[in-house]
Amino acid sequence: MRILHVSDCYLPRLGGIEVQVADLVRAQREAGHTVEVVTATPGERLPGVHRVVANLPFDLPVHPRGTAHLLRIMRSGRFDVVHVHTGAVSPFAWMGVQAAVRAGLPVVATVHSMWDPVTRGVYRALQAAFGWRRWGLVLTAVSEAAARPIRAVAGPRVPVQVVSNGLDVTSWRPEPGPSQPGPAQSGPSQSGTAQSGTAQSGSARLGSVRDGVQDAGDAAVHVVAVGRLAPRKQPLRLLKLLETARDRVPRDIAMRATIVGDGPARGRMERYLRARRMSWVSLPGRYSREQIKDLLAVADVFVAPAPRESFGLAALEARAAGVPVVARAQSGVADFVRPGKEGLLGRTFDDLVASVVRLARDSALRRSIAEHNRETEPVRCSWPAVLEGFAHCYELAGR
Repeated sequence: MRILHVSDCYLPRLGGIEVQVADLVRAQREAGHTVEVVTATPGERLPGVHRVVANLPFDLPVHPRGTAHLLRIMRSGRFDVVHVHTGAVSPFAWMGVQAAVRAGLPVVATVHSMWDPVTRGVYRALQAAFGWRRWGLVLTAVSEAAARPIRAVAGPRVPVQVVSNGLDVTSWRPEPGPSQPGPAQSGPSQSGTAQSGTAQSGSARLGSVRDGVQDAGDAAVHVVAVGRLAPRKQPLRLLKLLETARDRVPRDIAMRATIVGDGPARGRMERYLRARRMSWVSLPGRYSREQIKDLLAVADVFVAPAPRESFGLAALEARAAGVPVVARAQSGVADFVRPGKEGLLGRTFDDLVASVVRLARDSALRRSIAEHNRETEPVRCSWPAVLEGFAHCYELAGR
């Protein structure tokens, strides 16, 4: 099958959609398909990647004449299906939908985000203006939680399938004697900035991880979170959650936390840690995949507190690594985490605090969940299942 993926953002940008689309392209090529990508993200030439780039401020991933360029690529490539990837509102991706419809090609559109009330209003307005429900689309969402608001807007005549994000689950299983994670060495944006006061820097944290993890006498409960430090992820709320949980855990139980990632909220988080004297929380910056694997191998609890998480790939990685996950029951994480099985879920901030406290106090519960996670694969999130799900959607779009 000849498949064309259309995505506003793609490598070399690193984010949830970019990495997931790149992994999907790789998996489909390994399965024997001919796969190409068209994106509005500038970058180096890559085999099978078309870059439709305009000279816009901040390298915005959009092109004012994107539809014409996309239409030319689609008509010259003899593709069997066009697979479009969108966030909440992705102008270039929806140009790809329009171009595919005009070219008479089957089109599948995957929505990687959670549609909030404002976004739902935008798509209702677009339906009134363009009638996109009549275009013969097949929509997919990455979780049941993400699919519900899409179905409310799309109506009964537009199929909305749930196809999970994919993960090579076996590669995330912990190995004996993992190397310890440290800050990435590719520049300030990778390693983070030095911190004064009680918030530790990446280099300081590397020493404490080595000292703490390699010392068998260190019984501190290690809480981990991974994600972009952006306001929509509520990172300050995460710090408040950790602070509240620490206050409710008996003092004879040591706790430490590592929050991996970078983003615009980092400065405010550093100031919060200094002001609250939370020296037991570290912000080491971005980690590579290998470093995250090493970190998860020595983690006791993984926290994903964002209520509007459409999927939660970092939480899936933690679950595959055997770490108990604490997350929102109304988020996409609930697709692969069941209460008491793979972790604990809560609907409110206080529920999440109580879950962290419970896991910190109950080592037997942590151990049983970790053993279950290591021994039981999240099959729906494996690449064979994901490829099968999209193959069904391509067939449905072709009909």
